[in-house]
Amino acid sequence: MAKKEKRTKKIKKKLLNKYRLVVLNENTFEERFSFKLNRLNVFVFSTIFTVLLIAITTLFIAFTPLREYIPGYSSTKLKKKATLLRYKTDSLQRIININEQYLASIQKVLTGDLKTVDFNKDSIVEAAKLEASDVDFNPSIADSLLREKVSQEDKYNPLVENSELNFVLYSPVKGTITESYNPKEKHYAVDIVTTKDTPVKATADGTVIFAEWTTEAGNVIILEHRNNLISVYKHNGMLTKEQGELVKAGEVIATVGNTGEFTTGPHLHFELWSDGYPINPTNFIDFD
Repeated sequence: MAKKEKRTKKIKKKLLNKYRLVVLNENTFEERFSFKLNRLNVFVFSTIFTVLLIAITTLFIAFTPLREYIPGYSSTKLKKKATLLRYKTDSLQRIININEQYLASIQKVLTGDLKTVDFNKDSIVEAAKLEASDVDFNPSIADSLLREKVSQEDKYNPLVENSELNFVLYSPVKGTITESYNPKEKHYAVDIVTTKDTPVKATADGTVIFAEWTTEAGNVIILEHRNNLISVYKHNGMLTKEQGELVKAGEVIATVGNTGEFTTGPHLHFELWSDGYPINPTNFIDFD
């Protein structure tokens, strides 16, 4: 027991034994200031300083933008940016899917890979036939007033197209048709023979959506017009327009040539497509 008390007194003496920390002028040895310290004070002050330093650092990290630079922390601004990027990525993916479907449709136009479907017109008419007694053809008062209001608003509106105007198509070239439109043999076009380097003109106002070289059809240019109409010009000798350009009806877009594997001489392979389905160009254009 005496040894334990002796040891305790010895430790207490070491802790409370006073020391003096003096700061002197190196040149004159003049005393500038001094501190009276003991080991216990140094230990207490060091502990308090360490705790305060940890607390201040934690507050800086928790309540200042510095936490963004520490791995594991994320700010509200960063989360908002990540959410916006996710939405943009989803939108871009949808646009890519739409463009891929559109390009696939253009590929079908180029290759003629289209399945024709026969409809029974009589059965469709019979299925849609309604009894006259079952339908009320008298317009309501609200409907009549709305129609009158809309007709007055659109009467002098330059942005509204006149539905009574005819959509005129111009002949891209003049010549002799050597192979007619024949969907049964998957020939969804007319072949017009004419002199080589004859200017090929746009059949209507539109936008160039394809203007490239293909192995089978040579120099090909495709125009998109209003009313979901697409015109295709194949086996051209030279193209004068590029993808994305706007063209007017009758404007030169290419020259007649003999390019591509599936050609037998200078001629123009001309196709018309409406809403994704081929139509006979001779029903709308006089090539003679």
